[in-house]
Amino acid sequence: QVQLVESGGGLVQAGGSLRLSCAASGRTFSSYSMGWFRQAPGKEREFVAAISWRGGATYYRDSVKGRFTISRDNAKNTVYLQMNSLKPEDTAVYYCSAAEAGYLPRKVNSYDYWGQGTQVTVSA
Repeated sequence: QVQLVESGGGLVQAGGSLRLSCAASGRTFSSYSMGWFRQAPGKEREFVAAISWRGGATYYRDSVKGRFTISRDNAKNTVYLQMNSLKPEDTAVYYCSAAEAGYLPRKVNSYDYWGQGTQVTVSA
């Protein structure tokens, strides 16, 4: 079992930055691929970024490439999402997730554990 707790969300103006953190419980954190998803009101949850279990490989949705960076610190059982040049369309609840299997999975149903989410609001 893995429990995930996100933090770092908030209100920011367009062009600003936020850093999301996701703290994981459990001694096997380093064996999971980790991902970030987001869900805006009235929309389906969508993939944002994923990182391999050692952190050597990452993958991003096209709309955040060059602006967002996913990273992890296995010694701290934490995964991060650095978000720069934020846009109003980035507004959503952001969720951290862990996958027991798969390489850089991008589908919601590929992930086994989810955090409760943290709200990110970007004003124009």
